[in-house]
Amino acid sequence: MTAPNAPAWLTARPIAHRGLHDASAGRFENTIGAAEAAIAAGFAIECDVQLSADGEAMVFHDHDLERLTGESGPVRARDAAALGRLPVGGTADCIPTLAAFLDRIGGRVPLVVEIKSRFDGDESLARRTAAVLAGRPAPVAIKSFDPAIVALVRDLAPDRPRGIVGQSRYETGEAARLDADTLRAMTELLHWPRTRPDFVSWRQADLPCAASALPRAIGGIPVMTWTVRSAADAERVRPHADQIVFEGFAP
Repeated sequence: MTAPNAPAWLTARPIAHRGLHDASAGRFENTIGAAEAAIAAGFAIECDVQLSADGEAMVFHDHDLERLTGESGPVRARDAAALGRLPVGGTADCIPTLAAFLDRIGGRVPLVVEIKSRFDGDESLARRTAAVLAGRPAPVAIKSFDPAIVALVRDLAPDRPRGIVGQSRYETGEAARLDADTLRAMTELLHWPRTRPDFVSWRQADLPCAASALPRAIGGIPVMTWTVRSAADAERVRPHADQIVFEGFAP
């Protein structure tokens, strides 16, 4: 197992899940407002990216627009300009491009970008994300649930820290529809020879587990854990992870 490209900033601060969002305070996930709140509190930031119709990386979690904007239809059916005019949660914050999000953060805190996937072999979003990040010295890492995406990032941006997001069981979502062999490769990290992640981000409810513990113990691979929603859970996972991805409380 090769030494990971895991700079100290990767796990130095608790990571605000989709920014430090709080709907009751008018700050919604993956917005500039949530990012600014995380920065003010001294936390690193995790965000998600989805692809627009014209090939832009947009900071947004869901494949569809309805939950956060009240609009119907998939994100990838609209171009970046149209998405950039959609208010999130009825606030003044609209859906930002990844480039705009990075510009606003300005390297003040680390950022971990999760590339969302439909597990359909489409490389467009990963390629655009790598292109947006190219040449930026800011502390930014990339991660994805999809081993194919992580393997591609290894080729596209070999010097950029990359991580695999995982869990011990897949009950819902696109991944749950994959064949048994593919799911086993994901839950047991059997894709390691081609992905060679620099860090692992594992579901907190599944810790402790061999899939995250063995790379950490044998190869010094740092482990993040998601999504931690209470101080009690943060304390429970402390022996099994090097940093938490959190929301809903102040760690």
